[in-house]
Amino acid sequence: MGELKWYVLRVISGQEKKVKSYLETEIDRSKLTDSIPQVLIPSEKVYEMRNGKKKMREKNFFPGYVLVSADLAHPEAHHTVTNIPGVIGFLGNNGTGATKDPVPLRTSEVNRILGKVDEVDEVGEKLERPFIRGESVKVMDGPFSGFTGNVEEIFEDKKKLNVMVKIFGRNTPVELSYMQVEKLD
Repeated sequence: MGELKWYVLRVISGQEKKVKSYLETEIDRSKLTDSIPQVLIPSEKVYEMRNGKKKMREKNFFPGYVLVSADLAHPEAHHTVTNIPGVIGFLGNNGTGATKDPVPLRTSEVNRILGKVDEVDEVGEKLERPFIRGESVKVMDGPFSGFTGNVEEIFEDKKKLNVMVKIFGRNTPVELSYMQVEKLD
């Protein structure tokens, strides 16, 4: 039994989930769970406001790439991973030169990538398009619903904004949560 290392698989962009699903099915079918214990698509949950509704989606950190923890010394493991539909090959292996072995990620790189995924899980959700001072927003919820105003201050830690709204002809600062406003494009 060799050593488990993390490798980067190049896949057809947009097919990362399909490749992961195929790969996990094939690993189970071939009983290779010891040689290939983990397949990961580094992603984060982001949300955006669309028509007053909060839309959540997953955004890949590295489109076109899938991380695989594998022991490629096992003869079937390498073959199984590279023969999945949608897989282009391993990153760092262009098939030229004396060696055709894929290059594993350094431990520091793996920790940075996995740390970023864990960090996003801890923090929770992240706004895909952050607010900028001075930009115009429309209030979608609360007592000021329907009003428009400009972002004056951003409180990232509390996920709130200070918005200057014109009420009865006077500029009035209003504190609103990210969920109560929508950007005016």
